[in-house]
Amino acid sequence: MLSSLAPARRRLALAGCAAVAIALIAVVAAVLASRGDGQAELRVAPQDQPGPVLLVPGYGGSTSGLNVLAGRLREQGKDVAVLTLPGEGQGDLAAQARVLDAAADAAIRRTGAASVDVVGYSAGGVVARVWISQAGAATVPVRRLISLGAPHHGTALASLGALFAGQCPTACQQLDPESALLARLNSGPGSEAPAGPVSVSLWTSRDEVVIPPESAVLAGALNISVQSVCPASTVTHSQLPSDPLVAAMVVAQLQPSAPVPLTARDCARLSS
Repeated sequence: MLSSLAPARRRLALAGCAAVAIALIAVVAAVLASRGDGQAELRVAPQDQPGPVLLVPGYGGSTSGLNVLAGRLREQGKDVAVLTLPGEGQGDLAAQARVLDAAADAAIRRTGAASVDVVGYSAGGVVARVWISQAGAATVPVRRLISLGAPHHGTALASLGALFAGQCPTACQQLDPESALLARLNSGPGSEAPAGPVSVSLWTSRDEVVIPPESAVLAGALNISVQSVCPASTVTHSQLPSDPLVAAMVVAQLQPSAPVPLTARDCARLSS
């Protein structure tokens, strides 16, 4: 066909074909680069550029304590949104993760930031991990993931609830230490902390909901108990989002600098 064209038109046609081929190769390369085991590759956010903060409620969906934390973060100049979870936070954690995905996308569009910071209270910390593990953060990079008393390895209360028919909704079942969801999140080579963000787990040894409290310890994350900073602290699970000391610890971990391994030497400063 091309041989029937005039030389000038033949060169133009060949150039057009070459341009199309290059474009197709670029598209295929981009797709292959962004696809691994069926999921999109996570983008790593610049750690020195804090973004808007998303606060994810725990089981039951209450936002009262997180609204207190949100106020303290706003006093530090943070852009903060407290999520409202469907089904009062008792439904499928994957469905809750989709709400987080939409909120993260909206925050990026609204602020033009390069990434988001996520603070997940209790089951909200697990929701954040589910979201990232599903590559929901592929197009919305997460810079910092902070969990507050999150049952990363489940809680005995969920196991107990599962013994009573109708007393353990879907989210409760998924927080059973033997659940398939937690097995997936905590299995495989490497750390349990999701790839992409820098993860920090803050927890209290006085936790009466996450049993044992050490369930909040996340391999590959910076793990800090409140009592390792202030040994006399009696903060419980429900008090974590509203406690001034915990709020100060969260603020410290949301700075443009790398997360800091707080110790008892920081108690007086963070308590003031």
